[in-house]
Amino acid sequence: MSETLPPPVWVNTNPLLQQMIDDLVTQSRVAVDTESNSLHAFREQVCLMQFSSTKADYLIDPLALKDLSALAPIFANPNIEKIFHAAEYDLVCLRRDFGFSFANLFDTMHAARVLGYPAVGLDRLLNDKFKIQTDKRHQKANWAARPLTKEQIHYARLDTHYLFDLRDVLEKELNQKERLTFAKEDFTRACLFDEHKQKASSESWERFASRKDLSLRDLTVLAQLCKWRDHEAEKLNRPVYKVIMDDTLVAMSKNSPQHKVDLSALGLSEKQIHLWGDGVLSAVRRGVAAPLVERKQIEVRNDAFLRRLEKLKVWRKKTGLEMGVESDVILPKPYLLAMAENPPKDMDELALIMKESPSRVATYGAQILKMLGAKNAN
Repeated sequence: MSETLPPPVWVNTNPLLQQMIDDLVTQSRVAVDTESNSLHAFREQVCLMQFSSTKADYLIDPLALKDLSALAPIFANPNIEKIFHAAEYDLVCLRRDFGFSFANLFDTMHAARVLGYPAVGLDRLLNDKFKIQTDKRHQKANWAARPLTKEQIHYARLDTHYLFDLRDVLEKELNQKERLTFAKEDFTRACLFDEHKQKASSESWERFASRKDLSLRDLTVLAQLCKWRDHEAEKLNRPVYKVIMDDTLVAMSKNSPQHKVDLSALGLSEKQIHLWGDGVLSAVRRGVAAPLVERKQIEVRNDAFLRRLEKLKVWRKKTGLEMGVESDVILPKPYLLAMAENPPKDMDELALIMKESPSRVATYGAQILKMLGAKNAN
């Protein structure tokens, strides 16, 4: 597939946004993607939104348009299919930044996973199916920078321009392998808001709390260091690792440096010591003197839960190998954990647990019930 593409429409004013919406609302399907700046900012945000219709490719500048609520009806409209590639992350970002809800989705990456493709990146699929090559260098670009380069604009529009063709090819293959129903059920589940998938509001040091090589005093020092680093990163609007790396913070929490010369031995550069040495040492001193932090209690699962979980994992892995797919395609993790926690006693209970995926109940229900020792397994 080779063609010369007209330039995409750069949407950075309300009249242009309305012009784009007037096109999209007439479509039965649109292709969508987003670009964020997680590698370049303290708080990630959507910096670019790409839409393609049968008429044009659009690049929306959310940094110029402060109100994108007019897009909400398109995302929520069950009569307009939204085609994404690797939708999960985009949906999280769009919910977080704009409060959008979703209906009628087709995820080309997940479709490829259900088909058992060993490589499911968009660049690989476009090359394999259409001999189209994309430049992956722009994946880590700073999408908040303006103006975008011509190369970035071309890269961004390719993320949606060919999704219609890719979607149709994959849907045909799903039909041929009789896996389309599985995929469609998963697309529907992806549209549901799952509060457990949202990032828990916890202090940044808590992600280190399960490390067994850190004492409570080490963690208390680390908590103060993380608090200081968060403050500096927010002030500079950069990711925390671009202030001081995690491993260096952990090393300082274990060794409690007292002087600037100690910081060099623990991995800080001269520039870092010049900029932040006093702040780091103050944070360490606060951590040494502060009351000990408390580790959150890790939920301990009983032996029966662990046995059921292992059985289910072994079964889904074996079934996945037979089908040529990864194990979570056979039994997604939420169902795995729900059945290990509260094993269904019969088909009705299983159908309730897996109400969003009746095709999996029909295909695997008897096997699952028998494996879990249900009396009414047949």
